[in-house]
Amino acid sequence: MTVFHEPAFYNDLTEILSEGWRLMARGVADRRSPFHHPTVATLGLDGRPSLRTVILRGCHVASRTLRFHTDDRSTKVQEIANDPRLAVHFYDATAKIQLRLDGIATLHRNDDVADSAWAATRSFSRQCYGITPGPGVKLTDGKDFTLPETTDEATAPGRVNFCPVTVEIKSMEWLYLAASGHRRARFSWNESMSAQWLTP
Repeated sequence: MTVFHEPAFYNDLTEILSEGWRLMARGVADRRSPFHHPTVATLGLDGRPSLRTVILRGCHVASRTLRFHTDDRSTKVQEIANDPRLAVHFYDATAKIQLRLDGIATLHRNDDVADSAWAATRSFSRQCYGITPGPGVKLTDGKDFTLPETTDEATAPGRVNFCPVTVEIKSMEWLYLAASGHRRARFSWNESMSAQWLTP
């Protein structure tokens, strides 16, 4: 008979919030973590939801911000410029934890955030920002695109296309699945922080 051992966060809103941020911070540092590659939803230019997977590059608890990187020529940049509201979804099937976040995105091009992020990016990753033609362009053949070499010199021109995105989290919804009883909670930041249990 399997005995369920309640995790510290099971009935504690403060612990839940801490665990949520801990999982996201681990997602930045550990590429094997399910939280390393969340799904981001924006409002498409046609008014429909638009989803894609990104790589989580930054998590700053004090400012409640996350960071991912994208190509300035991508459709998601146009969508964020048009409406900065977005949603982020994480799910760890082993831990049975889901996080749904709502936030406001900021695009960074020629500022300290972009410069610092570019400096910390490996040449292999920088290569993506030098692709020609740009992301989403229709091709006659699947191989009709060019990537630069992975040297610093060859990838340097891609800096102009490099666009970090920071997301200020306005709400976080937590769901933990357990046979003994699921737990669901919502945290919101307006004038002050509020925490509320929800029916799972």
